[in-house]
Amino acid sequence: MPEKTPAAASPDPSLSPRRQALAVLCMTDARAKAAAARALYRQAPALPDEALRPNEAIDAEDARRIPGRPERPMLVPPQDVERRRSLHTPTGRAAMIHALCHIEFNAINLALDAAWRFSGMPPAYYRDWLRVADEEAFHFTLLADHLGTLGAAYGDFPAHNSLWEMTDKTAGDVLARMALVPRTLEARGLDASPPVRARLAGAGDHAAAAIIDIILRDEVGHVAIGNHWYRWLCAQRGLEPVATYAQLAEQYRAPKLRGPFNLDARRAAGFDEDELAWLEASAG
Repeated sequence: MPEKTPAAASPDPSLSPRRQALAVLCMTDARAKAAAARALYRQAPALPDEALRPNEAIDAEDARRIPGRPERPMLVPPQDVERRRSLHTPTGRAAMIHALCHIEFNAINLALDAAWRFSGMPPAYYRDWLRVADEEAFHFTLLADHLGTLGAAYGDFPAHNSLWEMTDKTAGDVLARMALVPRTLEARGLDASPPVRARLAGAGDHAAAAIIDIILRDEVGHVAIGNHWYRWLCAQRGLEPVATYAQLAEQYRAPKLRGPFNLDARRAAGFDEDELAWLEASAG
């Protein structure tokens, strides 16, 4: 039977919205975190701009708790994550859904971290990332529920930590974060989703394929948010976006992107033709 989703915990209203995002980020129960992230976003449209402006420093105790995660899954190097199980068995499909579930759990954390960590951005920036956290939490819950129908639960398979590692590396610069997390690592999901969906549908798991459709639809919007704020920051700093991206990718040792690329989805997410030409020319 699928696990029950906890009742949505209301973030402490005595905290500022960004402090509430930090509190949810530090939560260790995956289901409760997803519910709290969704509850946090529900209040965002009514927040006055002034509520999103405070420049609040993080203390050492909070830093040690970021990101909150459950004891399981066990985190291993990417090369040690078992791959390519047959999707024509419940265990094989469960392993695939678990990997996707772990990506979405990490995506909740990175959206909350983007909302919490970087001060001095326009109020719309914080509302955008609270919205992303809400939608990633929805994706996580859909996948975790489906995992339950396959006789498994989040935490049952090993997973890797690459998405959060880049989030941590870019903690000191919002420009690097926007360049290398939403519009690099998350944008890889735009390329990967169609073949994953095809494999799941081919194995007869049409419920999982429908979830991938929802995720791809929303991820186009998430990458578009990253693109918008990356370009906004480049304009603020007087930087040329394509050359700056190449420099940041080298500086932070971003993974080399490989095709084929979902160019239609990337265009819908705001990549322009110069960026796509650079991407295809530099692909390994």
